[in-house]
Amino acid sequence: MNNKIQTSFVDIIDKIEGWVSSFIENLPNLIVAIIVMVISFYIARFVNKWAAKLASKRIPQSSISNLIGRMCAIIVVSIGLFLALGAMDLSKTLDTLLAGAGISGLVIGLALQGTLSNLLSGVVLSFRKKIEIGNWIETNGFSGEVIDINLSSLVLKEFDNNLVVIPNKTIIENPFKNYSLTSKMRIVVECGVGYESDLEKVEKLTREAVAGLYKSDDDSEIEFYYTEFADSSINFICRFWVDAENAKNKLDAKSVAIKAVKKSFNANNINIPFPIRTLEFNNKLNVNNTQNGEFASKN
Repeated sequence: MNNKIQTSFVDIIDKIEGWVSSFIENLPNLIVAIIVMVISFYIARFVNKWAAKLASKRIPQSSISNLIGRMCAIIVVSIGLFLALGAMDLSKTLDTLLAGAGISGLVIGLALQGTLSNLLSGVVLSFRKKIEIGNWIETNGFSGEVIDINLSSLVLKEFDNNLVVIPNKTIIENPFKNYSLTSKMRIVVECGVGYESDLEKVEKLTREAVAGLYKSDDDSEIEFYYTEFADSSINFICRFWVDAENAKNKLDAKSVAIKAVKKSFNANNINIPFPIRTLEFNNKLNVNNTQNGEFASKN
């Protein structure tokens, strides 16, 4: 019994001596690994601030610029960790970490597919010059001013002051119209005049009314076209260009043009008819006979 106890103590002491000797042998590598990790930590802090500052010059959203800085810092720390493990000759541990990171990344990617898709779409939107904060856009059935582009969604402010939150993935995958990319918009005014009207006079009055409001610098023509013989009127459209950058400017210009055309038509006795339905009775009704018949039936 005593021999077994002594043998066990000897084995324990041998293992401890082996661990101590192994630690002393690997102490330089451990010191190098610690130095590498400390240096990578401070480099990561510098890279985080530098990348976030550089990204903020191109991206107005602080959340996304900070995310880019953190991602760069994580990459630096990861590189430092791999170098430290390599300095300690832990190649098997390094291979295990890489394999575990690959499997974990696959599982996390599948579980957070929608969230990661919106996040990456938010980064892409932030770098797009064709959509920025303050632009007036129309997409997915909504129209308004872009007031925020964050990591998960884009926020629109509509005419009625309501806020619409649209996932970034939806913006990337669907077409959108940006009214702020150009400084001019084409306005289309539709109207109709009575069949008795002088069509040449109507065209002249319409052109003069619009030209008195909006004088184009590039000599763009005011277009006027008759479109159809409708039930109660001869319809036409008038198209012209105005300086506008959002949908509100477009509505204002169209409203002013409609009032000017209506005022000109009233001054020149041009009729703008409304739909009229005429009822025709082929059998004439004899009022006298009807009244006599009703009186006889009462008696």
